Amino acid sequence: MVDEALLVNAFRRIQATRMTGIPILNPALEVEALGFRDWNGMRVGILITPWSINLVILRGSDAELQRLRLNERRTWAFPSGSYEFMGGDEPECGPFDFCSLFSPPEEFHDQTAARAVAESVVSQLFAPAQSLSRRALLMPSKPRGGDTAAAASMREFA
Repeated sequence: MVDEALLVNAFRRIQATRMTGIPILNPALEVEALGFRDWNGMRVGILITPWSINLVILRGSDAELQRLRLNERRTWAFPSGSYEFMGGDEPECGPFDFCSLFSPPEEFHDQTAARAVAESVVSQLFAPAQSLSRRALLMPSKPRGGDTAAAASMREFA
């Protein structure tokens, strides 16, 4: 099982190295993992960074997560629906799958707002599709070019 702290360490390193000086960074946000829970042998939660907010799947105690090749995608079926994920792999945490919800997360004015949306997404992710309300799962806005189809489809409930 991968501890979320290892994921946070990996992305703090990325922020201090690969992301230094990149203009899309939101200075109001910091790297944080939250809402992680066990699901089908994996760990699922949200990773907030200054450059993106992602739904993340980490290997759990019961299963290994197979690494995806560059440009390869995997669909995960949750109670709320199916979403497409890409793969990542960092030395601190190993392979992980991620689904971009906001990239870049320019509409967030502080970490508290990002946390509130992240908690809502995780909660709604595990709600059965037929019981989902028409409320926005994410902050209401039109999908941007950087958003994935999953984020856009989540907004359709608004």
